[in-house]
Amino acid sequence: MSMEQIIAAVHALPGSLVLAPGPGSEFPELAWGDSFFYYAPDGRVPTSTQPYATIVTKDYPEDTASHLDPSGRWRLNIHVGRSRFTELTGEIPGETRHDRDFSAPDVVLPHPVYSALGWVAIVNPADATGDLALELVRDAHEAAAARRRRRQEG
Repeated sequence: MSMEQIIAAVHALPGSLVLAPGPGSEFPELAWGDSFFYYAPDGRVPTSTQPYATIVTKDYPEDTASHLDPSGRWRLNIHVGRSRFTELTGEIPGETRHDRDFSAPDVVLPHPVYSALGWVAIVNPADATGDLALELVRDAHEAAAARRRRRQEG
């Protein structure tokens, strides 16, 4: 599975917005090359919510455990919520073991930084996780849409 396949799948979801910062954009250079997925049917980046999934293509200063700097390595990050997180990882958000290899490819892992918030990560999704990765992204998209509907109704 490629980043492009995931991005294309997100583009196909109703109300999706893919933010892909690059040179000349208003976003910091550190974010260039990464992708941020939002539920935004109006086409504008939400200011009061985080993306429901991201693709990162490099290590960030506070997030190096996945060893993404070598060429060809990238990570899909997905907000799955607390119960699905436990289902997928066997762990409770916020009680993640830190002795694991967060750089292992094609494995669903707790996010090395945001696991306490119900985020999982997959480095270079492929045969073992590709279908699940797309399912989780679709579910995260729908959850983001439901949150927006609840906010608008309340």
